[in-house]
Amino acid sequence: MQRDIVTAGGGTPSAQPDHGKFIATGGVSTVEGVGGGGIVPWALITGYGTRDSWGASAFATRVDTQDYSLNTFGAAVGIGDRVEVSLARQEFKGDLAPLDQLNIKQDIFGVKLKLAGDAVYQQDSWMPQIAIGLQHKKNKGVGGLGALGVTNVKQLGAKSDRGTDFYIAATKVLFEQSLLVNGTLRSTKANQMGILGFGGDKESSRRIMPELSVGYLLTRKLVLGAEYRRKPHNLGVDNEKAYKDIFLAWVPNRHFSLTAAYAHLGTITVFNPKTQRGAYLSAQAAF
Repeated sequence: MQRDIVTAGGGTPSAQPDHGKFIATGGVSTVEGVGGGGIVPWALITGYGTRDSWGASAFATRVDTQDYSLNTFGAAVGIGDRVEVSLARQEFKGDLAPLDQLNIKQDIFGVKLKLAGDAVYQQDSWMPQIAIGLQHKKNKGVGGLGALGVTNVKQLGAKSDRGTDFYIAATKVLFEQSLLVNGTLRSTKANQMGILGFGGDKESSRRIMPELSVGYLLTRKLVLGAEYRRKPHNLGVDNEKAYKDIFLAWVPNRHFSLTAAYAHLGTITVFNPKTQRGAYLSAQAAF
């Protein structure tokens, strides 16, 4: 990756955004709106604003499997390359009877704080960039199953229709090896990211779940990678499995990125025991 610009010195963030960070080092947007990969948050702060300024991003994502689809859109702001605030809306739909009318929406508010290290500029150290974050999620109810008397995820066995995930992420960019590596630990009660609520009849306490990302920089504008996200199994009606993907992210400039992936999402409910696999496409604009 070409080192084409250097972060400015410390100071009070400017009222105007800048684009001083290396290209691709703001990450893309996860399906929950956080700066990172497709399904895993990274310690990187969204946007290209340096520590003297700020940056922002907006995104839209669609995931299509054999029997379901997930649409997500949202925006995030990075302040001083230290704090990130994000908002996202998810809409999950079923395509196959008897769940072809299924429609579940969820709102997600996120905050991330960089604690230590610098994933990019500390190339003479193995110290990664470390950040902590939270995602507060509010499920908006279940649509399309009124004939079955189901209008809320708690009727499917969830303990609550809202919850908060807490996570710590460590990210390192290794220029000489053309690699990005990330590890995240998440404390969560969420079922299918919260789409099926939080906690359940099988388990209702918090669990610590590992998440991993690795990306290889084919060029300074093209990244090939893979992700793994383990998830708890809380619901009897949902034999929840880990999420996995293989992705290719194209970042032609600091204002736009496009990410395509092949996603493996496991089974979603016992009413449809098929393993769900499909395409993931996400577009992000950065300001």
